[in-house]
Amino acid sequence: MLIMTVILSGTLAAVACWYLGLSGMRIYRYCRHVFQERMRDQMQQFFLFLDPGTLWGATLLLSAACTLLVHLLLQFWLLSSGTLAACLLLPRFLLSRWRRRRLERFDAQLPDFLLALGGALRAGAGVQAALRQLVADMPAPLGQEFALLLREQRMGVGFETALDSLNRRTGTEGAALMVSALQVAGSSGGNLAGTLEGIAQTLRDRQHMAGRIRALTAQGRLQAWIMACLPVGLILVLSWLQPQAMQPLWDTTQGWVVVGLILALETAGIVMVRRIVDIDI
Repeated sequence: MLIMTVILSGTLAAVACWYLGLSGMRIYRYCRHVFQERMRDQMQQFFLFLDPGTLWGATLLLSAACTLLVHLLLQFWLLSSGTLAACLLLPRFLLSRWRRRRLERFDAQLPDFLLALGGALRAGAGVQAALRQLVADMPAPLGQEFALLLREQRMGVGFETALDSLNRRTGTEGAALMVSALQVAGSSGGNLAGTLEGIAQTLRDRQHMAGRIRALTAQGRLQAWIMACLPVGLILVLSWLQPQAMQPLWDTTQGWVVVGLILALETAGIVMVRRIVDIDI
């Protein structure tokens, strides 16, 4: 009877391990598929052609290495878990930052492009002919976006549809104004050159004002990050220098409550300061 119980228990344990392993593989494959599809779509929008599979492998390797390093140095599972989550979210953060900087460069190039387009129209060129002439000399990212617009037209896409596609890819206010002006001029006519030059001057004035505001609020943004990093850095330094004194902070319920309260207050402070210095133009 005892032998049968042991055999049955072993069989159930083996089945449970097999089922957990199979479920883990399915979850892993699903996460890999979702990650690769999202990264592929986002990178194609930025004209960034990298292998999502390689990016997935590099993310896992970096996450494992950083998590193991933090665990070996600090011996605290909460910080190790946070490091793992941060490393897994790192590609998404980097792509979001890449997109923001790309759109900033697009907006910075747009006024000069609109002035050049308006000059070409005053010289007697058509809109599409002027676009083909200007795009060849425009750097990325504006040159890439309008080159894609021209390729879509060669594939049979209508001009207004291609403009809508460009507006969806960029999503900036300057692109929306330009697209609206080109579509209205294409359907009802008017002084398109003057309209584009007016939009260019408006965008240039807004960019100048935005630059001044960023310069004036730079100190406040820097102070917010410094004040947020100081307590965290102090806790890490004390945990390394005096681990016994800081042990209750990591090993007791009261310590976890204090850590959670610190993180909540730090997050609230950063959000409040960023909202204060984030001035809409």
